Amino acid sequence: MSAVIDTLTGRLIRVIRQKPVSKDDLDTAAIFTLDACANAIGGRNSDAGRILMRWNADRPAQPASQSFTVGALTHILETDDLHRASVTHPGCVVVPVVMALASRRQSSGIALLHAVLQGYEAMCRVGNAVGPAHYRLWHNTATCGPFGSAMAAASLLQLNDQQTQHALGNAGTQSSGLWEFLDTGAMSKHLHAGRAAESGLLAAELAALGFTGPPAILEGKKGFFAGACPDAIPSRVLADPDAIWQLVGTSIKPWPSCRHTHPAIDAALELHRQLAGRSIRDVHAEVYQAAIDVCDRPDPQSEYEAKFSLHHCIAAALSDGVVNFDSFGPASRARLAGLRRQISAEVAEPFRSAYPDTYWGAAVSVTAADGQKVRVDRRVCRGDPDAALSRDQMIDKALMLMGHGGLATDLSHRLVDAILALPSDQADWDVLRRLFP
Repeated sequence: MSAVIDTLTGRLIRVIRQKPVSKDDLDTAAIFTLDACANAIGGRNSDAGRILMRWNADRPAQPASQSFTVGALTHILETDDLHRASVTHPGCVVVPVVMALASRRQSSGIALLHAVLQGYEAMCRVGNAVGPAHYRLWHNTATCGPFGSAMAAASLLQLNDQQTQHALGNAGTQSSGLWEFLDTGAMSKHLHAGRAAESGLLAAELAALGFTGPPAILEGKKGFFAGACPDAIPSRVLADPDAIWQLVGTSIKPWPSCRHTHPAIDAALELHRQLAGRSIRDVHAEVYQAAIDVCDRPDPQSEYEAKFSLHHCIAAALSDGVVNFDSFGPASRARLAGLRRQISAEVAEPFRSAYPDTYWGAAVSVTAADGQKVRVDRRVCRGDPDAALSRDQMIDKALMLMGHGGLATDLSHRLVDAILALPSDQADWDVLRRLFP
């Protein structure tokens, strides 16, 4: 190993590269790779996706442009994975880079999955340390993502530790991504994922050629924490080095909306079953602060705003007993407007204090027209590691997303089989390349 300067990034590289990888870890990494790839294909069937596809059609088929496009596509439908402690969506950043670079290099299945595990680890460990104030202005997926994509690319490019430190340094200096887009529902969130993927790959490819980066990009006096994280907790970057891989502790999203709405959706779906069609007088949700900051939207005016509306998501779950792609269109928004007006939301304990480290929770209380009150709490949500979707449910979700994106059924099944065969060290690139638009 080449010498590295003793900084947080240098130590992070050692922690990641010394972690053992089990067969179960590889199998889980393959499932998460499948989820990200299916999200990318599904994202093509959207206004933002069609714009990205038009843009991509005029670009050469290089890993950087492929990473950008596929990363952005993966984040569009709001069904990509979510790591709770770091508040990041690692799949939409790490997997596109790995697939694009591994395709070009004809990498083995094992090498591909090792890169996925290492990319998630770097992105989530940096995200664990940014502190809650960062998230109020900065989109963690965008700012922490370049560390993950750089680490994943460094694995596939077989960079030594010193080169990898340069890659992480230059990944961090490209960190960006602000929440301002929420006020208008602009498409910037997808740009965040694409640029995070592309930036880390660029940093790693340049490092392979000797391009240097700042070794103390995280903790330096003019580094990432100093510039964008007023209450950073740097010790979390290296905490619990022998813990499970961060990927294994990541949640899968079963509903196509902002993850901050999911605990309330889960509770409201249970209430739908309990109420059994009785009329509702009023509804009250108790949540944590970030859910209000991002999703306090009582009257969403677009499909995208509805996906970031606690009120709309709760109304859909209570009224219909299901939340899917059809729940957010104009007809559903109009139909659920009255129920949305009956819903209030506030920050309350224990959810305020538990977020994000302990759990992402919510409680939904309903007063029926006959005066009966019913309440459901959710501290573990469907799709969390504690309530994980089964392998068959993950495959069904992937096939649904691929069908939504217009992929033929036979090709969808072949792509599922090819991705799930990666832990056995098979990599059918004739099929896997179908991911790229």
